Amino acid sequence: MSKGTPVEGYSYSTLAILHAGEYIVECKLNRPGKLNTFTNQMFDDLKNFFADVAFDDTVRCIVLTGEGKHFTGGLDVKTVGMSLGGAIKAPKLDAARKAVSIRRIGKDWQESMTNIEKCGKPVIACVHGACMGAGVEILSATDMRVCTADSKFSLAEINIALAADIGGLQRFPKAIGSQAVVRELAFTGRTFFAQDALQWGLVSKVLSDRAAAREYAFGLAQTIAGKSPVAAMGVKAFLNYTRDHSVDDSLEYAITWNQGMLQSDDSGRAAAALLTKKTVTYENLSKSKPKPKPKL
Repeated sequence: MSKGTPVEGYSYSTLAILHAGEYIVECKLNRPGKLNTFTNQMFDDLKNFFADVAFDDTVRCIVLTGEGKHFTGGLDVKTVGMSLGGAIKAPKLDAARKAVSIRRIGKDWQESMTNIEKCGKPVIACVHGACMGAGVEILSATDMRVCTADSKFSLAEINIALAADIGGLQRFPKAIGSQAVVRELAFTGRTFFAQDALQWGLVSKVLSDRAAAREYAFGLAQTIAGKSPVAAMGVKAFLNYTRDHSVDDSLEYAITWNQGMLQSDDSGRAAAALLTKKTVTYENLSKSKPKPKPKL
């Protein structure tokens, strides 16, 4: 299958899922006419894609991109506002039932981001142009992030009278590590730029333009896709767990995980390849034909 062609079995109205190399897929936000803004449907599509791909052992790395002029303009205020407004203003519901409706909508949005962390595959975000509001929240759930020199970012939710609840005030503070910076950005909603994102650690690389950023991101994905999928899954699991737990708890989690995973054939293959200076190949996690993928 050639690069850039749709991946069979993944069909979403707001995303394009494309072949990007052996074991690599591109997940492209695909509402360019609306600046790739997030609607309920896009949240659902992201939630379902990252749930589905978790069980697809032919995929070892995912590059998240945006179609068109910008990565994303953030929330589609009109459509999302109608959804939330309908729940808030429902005339026949009391406060408790309105709260349950709002919670259900918000939990769905949260799950779309959380599934990025749960999918077991390294996810690289490749940003160009604007990355606003919900865009920063989705970045915070990815494993690696690169951007173009003209990229700009904002925790914009306060500008529409919201406190971010799908990652902007939960994951983003752990992605950059400076409470002073986080609070300034969250309380003001001001725009910050590529060099700020690099300085604060939100991105690891700033590239000159979109073509250069894509080349770097997909080169990184190619390197990762050549590693043991068992090891890559472990690295992601350990880093996510360690972010939220003590060192002692994380060590216990890691050794419990590895007492099973170190029994794979991959370690022996990797050692043999180092000794012989040959390229090593690894089996997929499952040798059976992929089955319909359950939701997380």
